[in-house]
Amino acid sequence: MSLPDSRVHAVNDTARTRQTAHDYVDRLERRDWPGLAGLLTDDVIYEMPQTRERIRGKDAILQFNVEYPGDWHLRVRRVVADGRMAALWLDVRVGVEQQDACVWLEVSERGLVSRIVDYWPEPYDPPQGREHLVERW
Repeated sequence: MSLPDSRVHAVNDTARTRQTAHDYVDRLERRDWPGLAGLLTDDVIYEMPQTRERIRGKDAILQFNVEYPGDWHLRVRRVVADGRMAALWLDVRVGVEQQDACVWLEVSERGLVSRIVDYWPEPYDPPQGREHLVERW
């Protein structure tokens, strides 16, 4: 028995989205900025609800990550993907401090990340020095 075309596309999208999610974290962890750029749409949106910040566009998101201070590291604990959506549970370490983070990704029809939403355990005021990249809501 074969699956209907729409179901085959959903299965293929899910597998591609899961791989894109893993690649996204891998590129960030390795500081592979050209590789990260290749995973993002030009008009990608990155949101951090706890600080009420939004960054628009691939170049601004790349600059944000390049400029992010400290010795930070990411490790995937779990990825759940469905179609072109993925949820990631990450182990985030900055220096000796460990936090869990949840990241939601939306992936375009071409398999590129079009939206990123980072959730952290507690709201906090954003650090100084990134005002040139973000808008607040």
